[in-house]
Parts: sequence; C-alpha cells; structure tokens
Amino acid sequence: MNKTKMTYFKDEDILHLVVSDEKEANSIELSPNITAELNESGEIIGIEILEASSFIRDSILEAAQAKMLNLSKSHNKSLERT
Repeated sequence: MNKTKMTYFKDEDILHLVVSDEKEANSIELSPNITAELNESGEIIGIEILEASSFIRDSILEAAQAKMLNLSKSHNKSLERT
C-alpha cells in the first residue's frame, strides 16, 4: 500500500481519498454521497465524498457537540459529588 493521497475538486465539491494505487474493480455506496472504491479482493482502495464541504462541516460539528456533551456530563457528575 502506498501513502494516502487526497484530492479536492473545488468546482464539483468532491473529496477523493486514495489509499492504494491498485485498479478499482468495484465500488459500494456506504451512505448517500459516500462511495468506497474496492480492488479485486474487496479491499478499500479509495473513498469518494460528494458534497464534501457539507459533509466535513457536519462531521466536525457533530464531533464537537458530542465532545461538549461528554464534558458537560463529566462536569455535572463532579458537581454532584461535591
């Protein structure tokens, strides 16, 4: 496996991640706008994300909100102990 490469196509808002130079034999839709590219053995060699800017923004916001909720819960538990 070679180094991972990432290419962003601004005009189309597509993010393409390549984890292997192998030839694509198949692909599978993981969720709307996200496709995994597979080699002949069924291993992931790349991922294509359509509407990438929205996907990344939403993913970051969700992760931040989850982290903040966990911090808030931890803080509330420590207050209950005092």
